[in-house]
Amino acid sequence: MNDWNTILYIFLSGAASLTMGLGLGLTAIMPSVDRWSKRFFTTFFGVLFLNACLALAETIFSGMVPMAGAVRVVDFLMSLLAAIPLPMQTVFLLHCCGEDWRSSTRFGSVLALWGMYVLLLVIAQFTSLFYYLTPDGRFHFGSGYTLLILPMVTIELINLADLIRRRDRMTQKLFFAMLISVLPLTVALIVHLFVPVFPYILIGIDILALSMYGIILSDQIEQYLRQQREIASQHASIMVLQMRPHFIHNTLMSIYYLCQQDPEEAQRVTLNFNNYLEKNLNALASTKTIPFSEELEHTRAYLNVEQALYDESLFVDYDMPHTHFRVPPLTLQPIVENAVKHGLDPDSDPLRILIQTCQTDSGSEIIVSDNGPGFEAADNDRPHIALANIRQRLEMMCGGYMTILPREGGGTVVKLTIPSPHQTQYDVESLVDTLSHSLVNHRS
Repeated sequence: MNDWNTILYIFLSGAASLTMGLGLGLTAIMPSVDRWSKRFFTTFFGVLFLNACLALAETIFSGMVPMAGAVRVVDFLMSLLAAIPLPMQTVFLLHCCGEDWRSSTRFGSVLALWGMYVLLLVIAQFTSLFYYLTPDGRFHFGSGYTLLILPMVTIELINLADLIRRRDRMTQKLFFAMLISVLPLTVALIVHLFVPVFPYILIGIDILALSMYGIILSDQIEQYLRQQREIASQHASIMVLQMRPHFIHNTLMSIYYLCQQDPEEAQRVTLNFNNYLEKNLNALASTKTIPFSEELEHTRAYLNVEQALYDESLFVDYDMPHTHFRVPPLTLQPIVENAVKHGLDPDSDPLRILIQTCQTDSGSEIIVSDNGPGFEAADNDRPHIALANIRQRLEMMCGGYMTILPREGGGTVVKLTIPSPHQTQYDVESLVDTLSHSLVNHRS
């Protein structure tokens, strides 16, 4: 144990075992990783973890004469496991490029080379041509060792060439992750043809594998966030398509009767109704935040139609000294529509809605209060589903949030908090760091 080289190998092998165990743990607890990648990396890290443990055992028992037979078995298993990640790299590369690895001629060639290596490795157990172990378990190169390693070198050269050729078919992060996995290992194997660096190759494979996994995990988290934004956008589209049929029917019928009773009022209602429909359709195509003034115009158009329908049953007040900020489309209007639907009753007291805005140290606030019957949290009808969609889009598109509180004296208060642009940028940058923890908590 006074051999510093042996001590270094023991330290590196132990560190590799812990590192691969960490990789297995991360793969198990990260639900944002897609199912195929989870299976792949579980197998990948499992093979490397076992290999690192065998390398640790070989290093500890190497030089012990009574353990020479066990060292030979461990060395065979370790050499066999060390070759498995190479064709797995090919599989992952083909999968990321959208190709079926099972029917790929490239994978067939790599598999044939891997089979050749395994065959030579088996033959090496019965001859000293490739390598041999001394009675005390020490490893020595044979004259044909280069022939044994050559299939592995060829596989890595194929992987490197395919990676460069397919770089336009993958994201930049994914290409970089694969590059740091393939290129250093290729160089190390070429060096190993002439200089014995096998233990360092094993440690290098483990470190590169974890680095690749970290970058790919980051890339998949970004894809997950993009998917969530797309889902939020789809929810906005669904909300547009869920315009209340009876509202449209009542509006058209009111316009029909007003055409004879009050043509000017009919024109005004028609214009407001047209503006309302136009804003809804524009929101359907919008994927970014819009000026609050546009959302307010949409809301006014809707309320003007409702006030024309219900006359003295609906009153709206505005207190908006601050309007220079941006919001997701269909943010204020559905909240007001929800208040009208739940609070408007021609046989009861008039519904009064107050819409306020203000500027705070951290951003902007929109407050909608009404004197209606109040909000029931257990109510799962569509307008309240719409409120859930608003909450999600606020979080995804601008880092904002929504709170719903009972109003003193009866009714409901809905408050929207929209961070200032610099605060939103900070939240987006920190979201990747916090997403893993939130996903783990959600899973548990």
